[in-house]
Amino acid sequence: MARKKTLKIATFNVNGVNTRLAHLLGWLEKEQPDIVGLQELKALDGAFPEDAIREAGYGAIWQGQRSWNGVALLAKSQDPVESRRGLPWDPKDEQSRYIEAAVHGIVVGCLYLPNGNPQPGPKFDYKLKWMARLQRHAKTLVDLPHPVALIGDFNVVPTDEDIYDPKGWRRDALLQPESREAFFKLLEQGWTDSLRTIHGSNSGVYTFWDYFRQHAERDRGLRIDHLLLNPVLAKRLKGAGVDRWVRLQEKASDHAPTWIQVGA
Repeated sequence: MARKKTLKIATFNVNGVNTRLAHLLGWLEKEQPDIVGLQELKALDGAFPEDAIREAGYGAIWQGQRSWNGVALLAKSQDPVESRRGLPWDPKDEQSRYIEAAVHGIVVGCLYLPNGNPQPGPKFDYKLKWMARLQRHAKTLVDLPHPVALIGDFNVVPTDEDIYDPKGWRRDALLQPESREAFFKLLEQGWTDSLRTIHGSNSGVYTFWDYFRQHAERDRGLRIDHLLLNPVLAKRLKGAGVDRWVRLQEKASDHAPTWIQVGA
């Protein structure tokens, strides 16, 4: 068998892994990603559809939670080798938001960052504390001699160019200066924002469209799903995109799978 020249790494906030299992399986079959991070499973561990995902050709690890949150990593034709479950430095944090594994020779951290609304308030405070923990952990990964990717729903719109209408969302936690500052502090460690690198600013590339006023059909979206690469992996970046067709299906998640291609 010829060795693959590229790997496709994707992140997808599935917004209910069982509710939208048909969407997930259809996308896996059509697009054939090699590595997938899933967020918002909204299912307990025992309810994760492992058999269906294995039948689709993917091994998986996951951390579920009843009705909310939940993250998973899928690997085509192999099982991810788990290295971490949950961020360190807060043993009282019981929310399922981070899982990490070695997959196809890459260390992949899959995250579902807190939304933070309404702000100000305790939910926004939790978001910023969680981001501080993420920065601290990311610092231990960015300079590794191995390729590393941090992928997932970051719930941060980095700049006004990453949203169709910044004025209408100005009070939202996703656009707050503190949220954006925390995101850019991550990048300052040496991480590469892969979609921005490939498509540039003012590109109109979005990953999320809410359910109001046909925003998906009108492409009035936000870019909040990101794939950050450490310097070793960033050198191998070859392409990036969003499978918006998944979002346009009936009863779809409000996110679309977002992906990159890297040299294998």
